[in-house]
Amino acid sequence: MNPEDLTLIHDWNPSGDFIPKRVAVLDDTIRDGLQSPSVRDPELQQKKQLVRLSSRIGSDGIVLGLPGASPKACDEIAELAIHLQSHGQAPDLVTGVRTHSHDIKAHLAACEKSGATLTAGMFLGSSPMRLFAEGWEWDDLVELTRNSVRSCVKNGAPVMFITEDSTRSRPEDLRDLYKAALDEGATRICLADTCGHAEPAGTRAIVRFALDLIKESGTGAKLDWHGHNDRGLAQANALAAADEGVDRIHATCLGIGERVGNTALDQLLVNLELKFPGTGRDLSALPEYCERVREWCDAPLPGNYPMMGNDAFRTATGVHAAAIVKALDMGSNWIADRVYSAVPASLFGRDQTIEIGFMSGRHNVLHWLKVNHPHMEELRRESCVERVLNTAKSSRTLLTEDQVARLVADEIRVGKEAAEGLMAESVR
Repeated sequence: MNPEDLTLIHDWNPSGDFIPKRVAVLDDTIRDGLQSPSVRDPELQQKKQLVRLSSRIGSDGIVLGLPGASPKACDEIAELAIHLQSHGQAPDLVTGVRTHSHDIKAHLAACEKSGATLTAGMFLGSSPMRLFAEGWEWDDLVELTRNSVRSCVKNGAPVMFITEDSTRSRPEDLRDLYKAALDEGATRICLADTCGHAEPAGTRAIVRFALDLIKESGTGAKLDWHGHNDRGLAQANALAAADEGVDRIHATCLGIGERVGNTALDQLLVNLELKFPGTGRDLSALPEYCERVREWCDAPLPGNYPMMGNDAFRTATGVHAAAIVKALDMGSNWIADRVYSAVPASLFGRDQTIEIGFMSGRHNVLHWLKVNHPHMEELRRESCVERVLNTAKSSRTLLTEDQVARLVADEIRVGKEAAEGLMAESVR
């Protein structure tokens, strides 16, 4: 029986069977991601490669930028849209648009230049704090919402209406704004945890509220979730939103974005695949996408970053290595990839890696020898294990591949010289 057929994992996580198998994802890397104060704005040719990689990994939509920021930004958006369509990649293409005539004109100009139907991701502050800080009048905001959405819709541009700081807004205020937007033809509304305030329980509550509101409207509009990571809860909130039935989740590659960043797209895609297997997404290009964003945006990628960091599938710990090696020895890569990892490295073309260090045991060294010297005789193998482990135990860091190779080569040389000496002695 294949180990995959055995009940080797008892899952205490709640079942998501009642949720659609594919929760859509909107990639906001080259819009909100580039609002990080620490990253670099990539060149247009680099952005073209990034959006193609995003489409390849299964992003259902991509935000191409803020057309109202500058004429250059508007032109880039048009070129990116043309580029994607020319390669047969047609996710939902979105821009960020304020409820301001300047931004609306720039969005419509990008549509005209590209010949593409671009969705206006139209955003407006909705929390009492924002109103107080800006000195806005509530009735003016509702009217502004109506006029702005109407202006886009009548020109053939779909609208996703986004309330900024939704998770600190009053329900009656959200109702007013969403109802105005839906009445004027918005096809999506978006809950934005702009300041990273929400906890998973709060996320669930506001998603239920918005879904009920959409149902009451009778419009059949879709619901999006946009989260930030100020409390370190962006990923948890995104999965809570998915559980509650949100249609689409916004995220950025490596979680880059304003302040401490957004929901991490790479982590989200892997979690959705594990939570709802069979999404149809091809995650094999995910490491390449993350590496390009790291390189071209100067984005941080620490070694302990989930899934994509260098340490994600490395171990030098004896107990862990022993379990992985035993699984490999029984011929089960499936178990070896899961016995000490909740995320199978093979999901996106990576491998479990066993290294040697101060917390290692015999299995770490035996595995290295099996890979690099598969036909070594047992006596020589035992002396190599002892030599390498003695050195590793006295080190404060992991041994490099070259260090292990030199130790083994030296032990082989010493053993060979000793054997030749004994042979010469016996001849005499």
